[in-house]
Amino acid sequence: MASLHDDIERVLWTEEEISARVSEIGTAVAADLEGSSSAGVVFVGVATGAFLFLADLVRRVGRLPVEVDFVRAESYGSGTESNGAPRITCDVKVDLRGKHVLLVEDIVDSGNTLSCLISHLEAKGASSVSVCTFLDKPARRKVHFKLVGDGKFYRGFEHEED
Repeated sequence: MASLHDDIERVLWTEEEISARVSEIGTAVAADLEGSSSAGVVFVGVATGAFLFLADLVRRVGRLPVEVDFVRAESYGSGTESNGAPRITCDVKVDLRGKHVLLVEDIVDSGNTLSCLISHLEAKGASSVSVCTFLDKPARRKVHFKLVGDGKFYRGFEHEED
């Protein structure tokens, strides 16, 4: 009888390692944003890949009052290689003017989509834009993005292979 995971070549991180890392990030984010609630903190998930990571992260930031919204950007079409021209296909609904934004991604590789989204959120008036990604692939970076204001970069895991 075939196992549910027969198609998995190898496990990079266990469920326990993932849970522990998300808790560490949540604690760091909460500490960094503590006291920012007067301006407002908005977690913006990049749909749909970041959905579960975003949910786990929000649960782990403790009592930090946050709003949650989503943005959808597409640059992959039907493949796995970015076409280098991301476009926003569904925008946030929350007013970002003067707020601290934490953009939550599942994977950052080329940096094209991330750079586009950071610029977009800044244009909407965010006072700072931080990024939190579950998986960072710096070896695939083609565009170096610039965070906004006091923005920080949080990564769950780093994977060096292409």
